[in-house]
Amino acid sequence: MHLKAISDLHLANAANREALLELPDFGDDWLIVAGDIAEKIEHVRFAFDVLSRRFAKVIWVPGNHELWSGPEANGGPVIVGEKRYRTLVSHAREYGVVTPEDPYETWHGPDGPCTIAPLFLLYDYSFRPDEVAREDVVAWAREGRAVCSDELFLDPSPWNSREDWCASRCDEAERRLSELPPGRPTILVNHFPLRRDLARLPRAPRFSPWCGTRRTEDWHIRFNASVVVSGHLHIRRTDWRDGTRFEEVSLGYPYQWNRSLGIAAYLRDVLPGSAVSELEISEARLVR
Repeated sequence: MHLKAISDLHLANAANREALLELPDFGDDWLIVAGDIAEKIEHVRFAFDVLSRRFAKVIWVPGNHELWSGPEANGGPVIVGEKRYRTLVSHAREYGVVTPEDPYETWHGPDGPCTIAPLFLLYDYSFRPDEVAREDVVAWAREGRAVCSDELFLDPSPWNSREDWCASRCDEAERRLSELPPGRPTILVNHFPLRRDLARLPRAPRFSPWCGTRRTEDWHIRFNASVVVSGHLHIRRTDWRDGTRFEEVSLGYPYQWNRSLGIAAYLRDVLPGSAVSELEISEARLVR
């Protein structure tokens, strides 16, 4: 019995959808999906359907791509912001997929018990360098050809800004995590990395403002995290901070992974834990 994780399936790509269908049945294993399944709701539902049939339990958090506003299949209405997120949560629940709005699940398998906390926190541009003012961050990133497409496609309605939405999400997550029994080990799951020093993007360093919030820098300590799972960076790796294991579990676009191996080879064992493989290190790519 294993707790596995993956993110950034990017199922707008037909090759990734075909590969997802080839996943075997994992029996009693659980799966964490740390965001960026797809932009269109039909592809997100496709993933929920496939994965809920392959795993005993699926736990999902949204990435930025699920929240993008655009035309849906069959001329469906464009749904934006908070309403889009709540629509995705509703679809997840149809398939029994656990979301950030549901009670936390407790893993009782190897290395348990451990409470799994799926988080939807967004970002607030605070991962920018100290010398770059908030009002200058987009222009600064544009100079490095690193502006995130969220600036066009991620509508924060009804919030005035993504920062306001992020602050609200952090408030709620902080409240819920603070209510956990003292000393209970946790697994924190968020699409975006929780620490600025982990948002290392060698080929696009000016993309960092769209990668998280400094507010979560110490959450792995405050909330007794054994493991923190994230995606977004498309750089598969394992890091350690203060005795906590941080796993970046992206699959990525078709050119970022070896299709001959299948997606199963890229599922990361969260519990019981295992170090990142040499294969994953050698194949890590940065596309932002």
